[in-house]
Amino acid sequence: MSEAWTIRRVLGWTAPHFEKHAVDSPRLTAEVLLAHVLKIDRVRLYIDLDRPLAKEELATFRALIARRAAGEPTQYLTGVKEFYNRSFQVDPRVLIPRPETELLVEALLRELPKDAPLRVLDLCTGSGCIAVTVAAEREKASVWATDVSKDACEVARMNSEANQTGARVTVLEGDLFGPVPAGALFDAVVSNPPYVESAVVPTLAREVLKEPRLALDGGPDGLSFLRRIATGARAVLKPGGLLALEISEGQGGQVRGLLLEAGYQQVRVEPDLARLDRLAFGRQPAAELPQER
Repeated sequence: MSEAWTIRRVLGWTAPHFEKHAVDSPRLTAEVLLAHVLKIDRVRLYIDLDRPLAKEELATFRALIARRAAGEPTQYLTGVKEFYNRSFQVDPRVLIPRPETELLVEALLRELPKDAPLRVLDLCTGSGCIAVTVAAEREKASVWATDVSKDACEVARMNSEANQTGARVTVLEGDLFGPVPAGALFDAVVSNPPYVESAVVPTLAREVLKEPRLALDGGPDGLSFLRRIATGARAVLKPGGLLALEISEGQGGQVRGLLLEAGYQQVRVEPDLARLDRLAFGRQPAAELPQER
């Protein structure tokens, strides 16, 4: 009689298999995928280490092992990514939210009052993780989110409904500011735009290359979208309004220059946890007070 494939045995086989195929965090990845298949949390795996897998469970897990070893991101296989303590649906239609984007949201929220009505514009929304999080954390905020991808807009709307922010998040299909209603003004404009140089995109990790190129490719110098956003946001920000951007680690000086050239004040670039430039901010000039006569 053959030995049963228990949780212990399955994890013991899968982790080294993933390591051999250069999968990041092989043991953790094995646990996440197995917990997904069994519809339990990772803690439960260790409580039930000697539980044998049913034939159907083992077949499903084997299929996920093959797909992950071939380079499909774990988040696409489970269909879920945690972001700012909330669950977001992700699939190959959208970029997988990163910890750096959580830093962007955290920095933005520090600048937004908790109990005041706000209007925020999220450009290149993708999964909607920024827009939904802002709406959830600032209950008096109304958030507009735009994306050129129809598929991404569908995912963003689903995530907004799932996180119960649908009434205050408006997802609009179109290029950057294009679908924004004429005359609309915002307290803040935020974006995690495509910022990878076109020539660099093919050299990215195989998992990253499974994500939409549309959400990665920032043009020849990586600054195409950042330029357009810096210029366009001046027309939609209220006096004193904030522009908040995620950028590539090597773009700090260039983006600082773009914001200063576009006329923003209080321009600053902030590092991520690895002390690499990652966030850029600028303020719309405040309305000038009339001079006394």
